[in-house]
Amino acid sequence: MACLAALRKSSFDILTGIAKFENLAVTGPRVLLSKSAVGGGGRGAPGNPFRNTSVQQAACIHTSINRRSLSEFFDDKKNWGEVEVKVGRSWKVEELRIKSNEDLHKLWYVLLKEKNMLLTMEHACKEEYRIFPNPERIDKVEESMNNLERVVRERNRAYWLLETGETGERPCGPVRDPLGRKFTTQYAEYYVPIFMNNATNKKMPHFGSAVNRFRRLMREKAYLEKKKYYNRLRNHVCHLLRRFPHLSEELLQQQFPEINVATLRRMKRSLGHHQYNEA
Repeated sequence: MACLAALRKSSFDILTGIAKFENLAVTGPRVLLSKSAVGGGGRGAPGNPFRNTSVQQAACIHTSINRRSLSEFFDDKKNWGEVEVKVGRSWKVEELRIKSNEDLHKLWYVLLKEKNMLLTMEHACKEEYRIFPNPERIDKVEESMNNLERVVRERNRAYWLLETGETGERPCGPVRDPLGRKFTTQYAEYYVPIFMNNATNKKMPHFGSAVNRFRRLMREKAYLEKKKYYNRLRNHVCHLLRRFPHLSEELLQQQFPEINVATLRRMKRSLGHHQYNEA
């Protein structure tokens, strides 16, 4: 009998505790909506030491605006039909480097939503044969996203170098396309090595006489463009030296490190028709 009484008492205590918990869970949030919370009597009255108890027990929940339509894919209605929309510049790398990882994560989705909105508005304007105001906004958003990716990549690289001594990125190297042009690509893993895979070897580019001629013409074009670039720099520096004979050579050399300013000063086309060049 004593054991049965103790069992009944323990069961009663458990049920009482569950009831108190359920009562607290049900009545807890309702304290914020009672008369005491809006200035009536009771716990919310002035001078009561328990007036902030309900506020301390409540949890702060932040949510975005609940929109059940596709309005977020379109610009503000006040910008519809406008020729010009005032916007700011893109995010710089220096500004993003001082942001925390959480802020960068939030900013990425803000930029992504902005990009989706701008692309939707651009397509809608094309369908309606209207002018899309400030199309450079897309370029600014893309530039900001590229800068953000650069900052995140820098942090990942620094972390992996500190922890493992490696960059943590997939290794990359130069390869050639079917026309023989070099470009950088990231390496990937294969079940069978490329030199043992006959199907892949058949798809690999095999350079013939036409491709070799194309590569030779491409090298010639790059050489001529580089030569024209250096000629324009030399002519510009000679014109500056002829017009301003007292111009500092050190400043010119810092501004144009690709050429030799001292050699250009001794050239005949760098001498002007004034008294400083008579000697």
